[in-house]
Amino acid sequence: MQNKEDAEDLTQEVFIEVFHSLEKFKQESSLSTWIYRITVNKSLDFLRKKNRKKRFGFMTSLFHKETSEVNFDKGHFDHPGILLEKKENARILFEAIDLLSENQKTAFILFHVEELSQKEIAAIMNLSPKAIESLIQRAKTTLREKLGDLYKKRGI
Repeated sequence: MQNKEDAEDLTQEVFIEVFHSLEKFKQESSLSTWIYRITVNKSLDFLRKKNRKKRFGFMTSLFHKETSEVNFDKGHFDHPGILLEKKENARILFEAIDLLSENQKTAFILFHVEELSQKEIAAIMNLSPKAIESLIQRAKTTLREKLGDLYKKRGI
């Protein structure tokens, strides 16, 4: 979520959904897999909604209403736990991860950030373990390319 407030809101939504949907849990997978699936779905819904608002907000906030002067300032990157000197690198990495397809991004984050196995991710995403392996490999390849491009643009 890249900021504490969004993560807290999403966590609350997930727990509410788990509470309301507990009777629907069919025990076809582990409870943790079921909760991860809810979390992934809620996260993707949240990001889609946020991106729609961001696009609309971006277009309406480009100019001051009264003066028609440019009024665009890129948002600040606030992610808890990142040391100040590594903040720029983390921002660039998140920028590149955000460019991945939805499935690649989900598989990559569940594997590398959440440290889940490919089998667990396959159950969460309703895909085969081979498909997950492929998504993770394509995500790595894409990230290498995107990070190279982002660093070139910044002259790093």
